[in-house]
Amino acid sequence: MEFNMKEGGFTTNLEYGELHISGNEEYGFRPYQLLVSSVAVCSGGVLRKVLERMRIEFSDIKVSTEVERNEKEANRVEKIHMHFTITGDLKEEKVKKALEVTRRNCSMVQSVKDSIDITESFEIKA
Repeated sequence: MEFNMKEGGFTTNLEYGELHISGNEEYGFRPYQLLVSSVAVCSGGVLRKVLERMRIEFSDIKVSTEVERNEKEANRVEKIHMHFTITGDLKEEKVKKALEVTRRNCSMVQSVKDSIDITESFEIKA
């Protein structure tokens, strides 16, 4: 990837399109937003595949995040809590197992697990 400086931040051209990144939300996505998005969406995508492989029927997955940052250490991300809302007729034990597999197989979670506390919770919506 190559990043080019612009007036308000940086841009990069990717297959899907141009990505604008900036510390100022007026010019693009903030770096921490991209970090949290990467962890949440990777986890959601892996969970989707795991549930499909387990032949568990569901109609939707929503991921909500809560982020804790440390202002004393360059405002670094210390914790990301992900809450999964899964719509379908699911059994709690199966979802717990699927989330364990998801955690082990999400490349973004595995990349940051030693520096950011990653936690999960879930609810089943019928």
